[in-house]
Amino acid sequence: MRFKTLLSCLVFVAILVGACNKESKQTTLKDAFKYHFLIGMAMNTDQFTGRDIKSANIVKQQCNSITAENCMKSEVIQPTEGQFNFSLADSFVQFGVEHNMSIMGHTLIWHSQAPKWFFIDNEGNDVSRDVMIERMKKHIYTVVGRYKGKVLGWDVVNEAIMDDGSMRESKFYTIIGEDYIKLAFQFAHEADPDAELNYNDYNMHKEGKRDAVIEMVKKLKSQGVRIDGIGMQGHCGLVYSKLHEFETSLDAFSKTGLNVMITELDVSVLPLPTKNIGADVSTNFEYQQMMNPYAGNLPDSINQLHEKMYIDLFAMFLKYNTSISRVTLWGVTDVQSWKNDWPIKGRTDYPLLFDRNYNPKEVVGQIVKLAEN
Repeated sequence: MRFKTLLSCLVFVAILVGACNKESKQTTLKDAFKYHFLIGMAMNTDQFTGRDIKSANIVKQQCNSITAENCMKSEVIQPTEGQFNFSLADSFVQFGVEHNMSIMGHTLIWHSQAPKWFFIDNEGNDVSRDVMIERMKKHIYTVVGRYKGKVLGWDVVNEAIMDDGSMRESKFYTIIGEDYIKLAFQFAHEADPDAELNYNDYNMHKEGKRDAVIEMVKKLKSQGVRIDGIGMQGHCGLVYSKLHEFETSLDAFSKTGLNVMITELDVSVLPLPTKNIGADVSTNFEYQQMMNPYAGNLPDSINQLHEKMYIDLFAMFLKYNTSISRVTLWGVTDVQSWKNDWPIKGRTDYPLLFDRNYNPKEVVGQIVKLAEN
């Protein structure tokens, strides 16, 4: 009798353990979306070098794609002309290779976070068109060539078009002209003929920018230039994003025949200090308490709106899954998000899918169910 009682207890414990293990093995984001598109996160230096193990484990568990947040930008890789520093970029790529992930390089040509020497001569004057083209070519050849066969794709040109559709008057544009974009894609293709080459920009929901990007893509293709994808930066906010505008552009971009990627997804709960703020990383406004309303915690009512926007976004992405090749969140957890300090330093934002304790938010399970259904 005692043996039967003991056996029954063991069976009951085994069932409980099995149930707990089943619950703990909740479907990951990458598994939920494996038949739809890649799921990625942007990684910072601490995460891919092993100093932030918790975040790195989230990436390994949830993602099949990673993007370089800062380590591949020109000011980091070539701070001085001709002196390349690949230490961080090498570590990032090695992380992706070791964990069998699709690696995305960000970014080759961008007016921001570029070293000052890139555009000037020894006397501080703008370089000539020929010198600028040669510097751009050398940078792209060296960086793309180093990671040939390892990096799946590159954001070749980043944020070249203004919201109204006009060209951004960056140094690349004022020195070389509009064809710097064509040349950048040409050089990247020559450096790695198999790499995916993408154009990436923010505020892609705006009509002027949308139309200009589509026209640029058509022009490049008509000239025989290799371009594979359009990256829509998904920096959304509860108080300023209208998802129907986002979908209008998503639909328009999907009709170009190129891959569409959601490249920098996050959903801010905080207000902006002014309209039409753009995405200049150097923009900074004075701190005001009224602009940091959730410093202690996020009220349930706001959290519900945050969850709804994420669910609506992923429902939209699933609707266009035949056109979307990748969705990348811009960061891993709330504590590391750039939105805590932009455009006002010292705020507390909640823009990502994992909280400050490295735990998945409830909405992650809802997003997984959405994909499974």
